[in-house]
Amino acid sequence: MKKAILVLLPLACLPAAAQHVKTDTLQISEAVVTGVSGPTRLRESPIPFTYVSSDMLAKEASANIVDAIARFPGVSQVTTGGSISKPVIRGLGYNRVVVVKDGVRQEGSQWGDEHGLEVDSWDVGSVEVLKGPASLLYGSDAIGGVLILGRQPSAPKDEIHGTLSSEYQSNNGLIGASLAVKGNNGGVIWSARYSQMGAHSYRNAIDGYVLGSQYGSRSASASVGVSREWGSSFVDLSYYNLNPSLPELGLEGSGTSYGRSSPYQDISHYKVVWDNSISAGDGLVKLILGYQQNRRKEYEDEGLELDMKLGSFTYDLRYTVPLPSGWKVASGIGGMYQGLDNLAEEQLVPEYTLFDIGAYATASRSFSRWDLSGGLRADRRGLSFDSFSGEHEKLHYEALTGSLGAVFHPVDGLDLRVNAARGFRSPNISEVASDGVHEGTFRYEKGDPLLKAEKSIEVDAGASYSRKWMSFDVSFFANRISNYIYLRGLGYSTDDTPTYGYVGGDALLTGGEAVLDIHPVEPLHIGNSFSFVEGRLLGDVDEDSRYLPFIPSPRWTSEVSYSVGTLPRFISDLTGSVRFTHSFAKDHFYAAGGTETATDAYSLVDITLSADFLVKGRTVTLSLMCNNLFDKAYQDHLSRLKYAGFNEKTHMQGLFNMGRNFAVKLVADLF
Repeated sequence: MKKAILVLLPLACLPAAAQHVKTDTLQISEAVVTGVSGPTRLRESPIPFTYVSSDMLAKEASANIVDAIARFPGVSQVTTGGSISKPVIRGLGYNRVVVVKDGVRQEGSQWGDEHGLEVDSWDVGSVEVLKGPASLLYGSDAIGGVLILGRQPSAPKDEIHGTLSSEYQSNNGLIGASLAVKGNNGGVIWSARYSQMGAHSYRNAIDGYVLGSQYGSRSASASVGVSREWGSSFVDLSYYNLNPSLPELGLEGSGTSYGRSSPYQDISHYKVVWDNSISAGDGLVKLILGYQQNRRKEYEDEGLELDMKLGSFTYDLRYTVPLPSGWKVASGIGGMYQGLDNLAEEQLVPEYTLFDIGAYATASRSFSRWDLSGGLRADRRGLSFDSFSGEHEKLHYEALTGSLGAVFHPVDGLDLRVNAARGFRSPNISEVASDGVHEGTFRYEKGDPLLKAEKSIEVDAGASYSRKWMSFDVSFFANRISNYIYLRGLGYSTDDTPTYGYVGGDALLTGGEAVLDIHPVEPLHIGNSFSFVEGRLLGDVDEDSRYLPFIPSPRWTSEVSYSVGTLPRFISDLTGSVRFTHSFAKDHFYAAGGTETATDAYSLVDITLSADFLVKGRTVTLSLMCNNLFDKAYQDHLSRLKYAGFNEKTHMQGLFNMGRNFAVKLVADLF
């Protein structure tokens, strides 16, 4: 299979190695994704997908894996400074997006505003972005979509490979490195990796240094397993530690210090996964068991204030088999057991236990010009806790979800797709049980145990066309969610802190993505993409509450890239690109209680130059990048620092995003 394939994205956004490959209809049809019902070619999937290759990830200047993919159509991020990013897919984030790493769902404090993903971005081989309800395979919380973080590829048989990756960024002084070794001894496959990164506070043209935005991280992972004719069995171990300081107004200190400043977090994530694939006649049995422990500590000037230990056990058993009739069917069960312990005096949410189980079945078949797929799932989740008022609560949520879709190929290169899906999300512990000041958000939050589960119906329709000199893709969606849960200002203060309550209402999200890539000659690509989403509350609501909170601004991206290809002697895949991104003004926002304000439009220019060098028979990839070339001072609508308060230093509201940033990335094959 060719090494870099993309659909639903402008091909001009691909880096050198990807753009050097001829892009035609056959190539796109060979791209395989795993998030539907097992390995499925992109052209056969009615569900909107974005596939991001390892080459693309390696040539992005970013602070974390979410930051690396947030520029693609339909994908955004809620940020708190430079290190904390939460994925948003078509306007839905937090507990509405499931992140899958090493075959299991990543479990931390997804509900928290100031909590990101505990993932080593160097340990991610590819990213699949599934847009829309995916409760069919992933149960609760996948109502907005799924990020599937793929593994790095294994070493070829009877070979051992070592790779050193390093990065430097000028704006925040980021220094990072990752050393990986992997081998394959007759089907005994193993790998190990260690990564470390540190950065001081970032700066911009208005705030200067944004004090408190420094961070450090370190991680280690190992994998060992066997691959035989009967199947495969692997054990994956990983550890990730992040120490982000939390930006606030009025902090003092040096902007170039790599040391922690108060307040700050100390987050550790431990994970072990046992992944098995066993042949059973013509079928395949897949069993994945995983255990994770997320330890989240927060420190103030007085010392340790918060200490939360979250343990999660996940399980997934699936059987897939092709039938003589041509249908491919899969069935399985999956779920999770989870428990939280509070180990410090301060408590954001009460201790709880959660158990859920779901059973599902899917079917798919390809005809001469049609691809059909669909399935059903039944879920039950129980949540038990003692509220802060002393009452014992036992809540139960049930749902029947599913999807049905089709892809029609009327002529070669043209694909028409439609899909309808039903998703659900049970309320999280914060929404039903919080009752106190949520530090870092400057508000008193009150949960409601009577909240019902969110249930959605989404309809997607789209078309793709690809030829050797051009390709386009257009997608539209409408997503109606009943019992949509959100925070609303209650109009009074508790302990001199504005009080917000979690409430539910019906909502409608509409939008889409459009992509056009023109490459009149193979080395030249001119790509454009546009994405937008509008979220509204339905029913009788006041003007300030008409629009949903944390909905990204419409965005247009245009990129021109040119690949010189192979030069004499030792340089290959030399590519340069210029990317222009315009975020439109956001004047539809959730204004109730001052939750959000309007956001001005802004434009950014990024440039990249990358090349592969052959040094003593080994490949070295060098990438030079500059983000925000003209040092534009801006505030993204989904930046939480936009609401940090009135800044006496600048006489403006909130803090601004990062200014001009030069970056250097080096990836070298050691052996």
